Amino acid sequence: MDRLFTLDEARALMPSIIEEARELIAARADLAEIAFDRDTPGGSRLGGLPELKAAEARIQEIVSGWSEQGVEVKGVAPLLLDFPSMLDGVSVRLCWIEPEPELGWYHRSELGFPGRRPLPS
Repeated sequence: MDRLFTLDEARALMPSIIEEARELIAARADLAEIAFDRDTPGGSRLGGLPELKAAEARIQEIVSGWSEQGVEVKGVAPLLLDFPSMLDGVSVRLCWIEPEPELGWYHRSELGFPGRRPLPS
């Protein structure tokens, strides 16, 4: 665990993360559609291999940027992000999943997603 986020630090990142998440979700949908349509006659209205590679590259660029900031990307479909943190002296992950409008959940680090709880007020 390289970086620990305070709740305020993690929440300060959320506007940019949500904006980039919108881009990732759109690229993910394009990627799925292009890949599926490549095997059907007529191809995809979204393009071919160059567009597929561009969507893959954009997804990787976004994920890498988050990872460089210390955010843990747990999944991309659905998009699931964790922010390593401490809460009352316990190792936790502040947890966000699409399409939540804000960062409002956490789980103990060793429990993962099934242990999610709302953040205390």
